Amino acid sequence: MGRAHEVRAAAMAKTAAMKSKLYSRYGKELYIAAKSGVPDPDMNLTLKRKIAEAKANQVPADVIKRAIEKAKGGSNENYDSLRYEGIGPKGATIIIDCLTDNSNRTVAAMNSCFNKAHCKLGVKGSVSFNYDNLGVLSFDYDDEDKMLEELITADVNVSDIEVEDGTMTVYTDPSDLHKAQETIEAMLPNIEFSVCAIKMLPHEYVTLDDPQDKEMWNRLLTLLDEVDDVQEVFHNVTE
Repeated sequence: MGRAHEVRAAAMAKTAAMKSKLYSRYGKELYIAAKSGVPDPDMNLTLKRKIAEAKANQVPADVIKRAIEKAKGGSNENYDSLRYEGIGPKGATIIIDCLTDNSNRTVAAMNSCFNKAHCKLGVKGSVSFNYDNLGVLSFDYDDEDKMLEELITADVNVSDIEVEDGTMTVYTDPSDLHKAQETIEAMLPNIEFSVCAIKMLPHEYVTLDDPQDKEMWNRLLTLLDEVDDVQEVFHNVTE
């Protein structure tokens, strides 16, 4: 075993951590959706769509059920949506979306992460103007014309469709993400999405060639990943 065993164990631990973060994120979003109306997907369209998105991202049924039951139980937890924007080395930019029940705690955590990584926390709008807000769906399929026809027929506002190595990525207006998801699922039963989410996509990407810059940037990402309030991180750094 030795080294191979250590590598496998590290990979499994990393995967488990990623899943835990994903489940926590959707747990909060489902709870908020359930609290926004009746905690029943048959009577709450927002909740119904968030459940469909969670399932598309392989969130287990028990995680979904717990979030809804928490809302039914009358929990008085309230979350605020906060967005932070920052700048790193060599034109690197980053957007961090948070859900928090304590904004002071979250602000302190963001300042700490950026300071420790020697990056700069910017003001609102300092970075996001260089990003597009889009619904993104990726899945195994390669007939671009057929997919475009189906989506247009369903009145989905499609921004773009890309196909590479048998994987199709559909970009939509954010408000049409769930409509596109439903259309694709009806067209391709049992389809599995590798991506089904609203994302901020940069207009341009940068590559960090300097090892010190890479280390600084990776430190920032690691620190942010450790903050429970962080829901999503978007940036323009590519390998």
